[in-house]
Amino acid sequence: MIVVSDTSPLLYLFLIDSTELLPQLYDQVIVPEAVKAEMVAPGAPTAFQTWAVKPPDWLLVESVNREISTELQNLHAGEQAAICLAKSLDADFLLIDERMGRQAATSKGLNVIGTLGILDEAAERNMVDIRLVVSRLRQTNFRISSKLIQMILNRHDLRL
Repeated sequence: MIVVSDTSPLLYLFLIDSTELLPQLYDQVIVPEAVKAEMVAPGAPTAFQTWAVKPPDWLLVESVNREISTELQNLHAGEQAAICLAKSLDADFLLIDERMGRQAATSKGLNVIGTLGILDEAAERNMVDIRLVVSRLRQTNFRISSKLIQMILNRHDLRL
């Protein structure tokens, strides 16, 4: 299974020490060069920048060989490139959290999954304690409603 990732799922998985879930869940995890540039840019957490400078072997970086379409121009460069790369590779999933990016990706026929979806899938496979990883995620600046958290916990017969 091939997935292309935007910056935010990698950042939040890094912040909760769960990036290693990705190679366990997916055969190939690919980011466009624009996403890697965002990962190492000033303003990103220093530890994340250090991790991204020499990413693990399972994280592949590829260039995008197509022009960004005008309907993606309102998105950040990483989101634009990730959507274009996922489309060109016919990726199984695009890992993306931002609402506008998700909407643009689905309008282009891409399957999307976000940070919470990755954690939910890992919990389904008994790879993580969903309550613990969601608790750690809530300690970051990740924006998520209590209603959505409870919906995920309900899938695992848990409560907030």
